[in-house]
Amino acid sequence: MDLFVPFLILAIAPGLFWLWYFYHRDKYEPEPLSWIAIVYLLGMTITIPVAFLEGTIGLLLGDFLIAIAIAPVLEEYAKYIVVRSTVYQSVEFNEPMDGIVYSTAVGLGFATLENIIYVFTSLETSAVFALQTGVIRAILSVPGHALFSSMWGYALGQAKFMAPSARPAVIAGGLIAAMISHSIFNLLLFSDIGVAVLVLVFFPFIWWIALRHIRRALAQSPFNHPR
Repeated sequence: MDLFVPFLILAIAPGLFWLWYFYHRDKYEPEPLSWIAIVYLLGMTITIPVAFLEGTIGLLLGDFLIAIAIAPVLEEYAKYIVVRSTVYQSVEFNEPMDGIVYSTAVGLGFATLENIIYVFTSLETSAVFALQTGVIRAILSVPGHALFSSMWGYALGQAKFMAPSARPAVIAGGLIAAMISHSIFNLLLFSDIGVAVLVLVFFPFIWWIALRHIRRALAQSPFNHPR
């Protein structure tokens, strides 16, 4: 019991920190905190049915195929459906940057509950192992969920302000990019060399993509007026 609170903080804090980070990238018209909270909590909620589906499919396939072929597709599509079926339909979704803000919020909600599960499962082995798990996931896996989601989020933000006929292809492209990136991330975790490539090459690359998307979305904002 003495370890419960500090490890709960360890599990939750990374998601909240990265939520704060991406929320504050929206410089021109920050989104209502009520919508951010709703999307974040829905991201946590969908972790449960997605985990159930992955576990069920896992009875037929091995961990490797689940990690690289099933989980990226199910998780990114589930996160997308949350945003598409809720805040995307509201008047608050009124600039391209909103796609990135809400997609990262749902991704971090998903990552937070997933993080709680991983940290406390690791704690059953030892406190040191749980600490290592929490720190590594805070640096890689938690922001990773936000970065993957931001790919389809950017596409969703672009599509919102396009002709309806152009939207499906743009959104599909964002989803495919997110799923492939998520799959590569998971694949690289299966070997020591892969982890080195992940840390030194792949993760910096997807950070670069996300920051470029943020700059472009902000430049397109109707609220971006010179002062």
